[in-house]
Amino acid sequence: MTQTTAAAPVPAPGMIEPFPRAGRRIEHAYTELELAAGGGTKQQQSALGDPRLLARPWDPATCADPTLRAEVWQWLEKVVAWLNHEYVWDAEAMIPTCWPHHPHLVHELAVLADLRRRAGLALTGDPLEEWHRYALPAFTDRMRARLRQHCQDGGHQPWPALGRHTRHQGEAAQQDRAGTYRADCDRLTAPPGAIGMPGTPGRPNLQIVDGLRIDTRTGEILD
Repeated sequence: MTQTTAAAPVPAPGMIEPFPRAGRRIEHAYTELELAAGGGTKQQQSALGDPRLLARPWDPATCADPTLRAEVWQWLEKVVAWLNHEYVWDAEAMIPTCWPHHPHLVHELAVLADLRRRAGLALTGDPLEEWHRYALPAFTDRMRARLRQHCQDGGHQPWPALGRHTRHQGEAAQQDRAGTYRADCDRLTAPPGAIGMPGTPGRPNLQIVDGLRIDTRTGEILD
């Protein structure tokens, strides 16, 4: 007769789960920022180089090192799962699984994670109360307003504003904006009253279109 051994019971989840800890490289980036902000000696600050070039985990685009960037994504992955489990009851407030495809969510989640980390390190509960009262609700409201019903149970949907963004980046739109910028700058160097006054030609603001010089203020084709 063989004796079977009962499997060890699976521990029940706790009432709450701790905020995910950042990885070693992220913590190193935070340490460098703290030293640059005045927490280090002059020698340490000098060794860091230009503080403007230091990686800032709350702004992932500044994390140019591939290993650090990968660690930021891993951290945010855990933070999103933690937020959805610990703070969401209504399904409409869930951060969608396709959040990496939404740049606005990536930018905001990185800041939200940074603020929560700082609040957790504070020696009083005031920063965490501010995070609960302001940062988290504001993030949730903005997320729901921007996503609406586009990325719910049906999965990620194509960017609704893609067409308008494409037109915004088109050559015609860029030339139109560039002409407006130049006209505004020209006003800074023109004599008082030279631009916009009837009978006063002022300084023409020229743009080359299809080989022709065009005054962008009047639309006149100049030889």
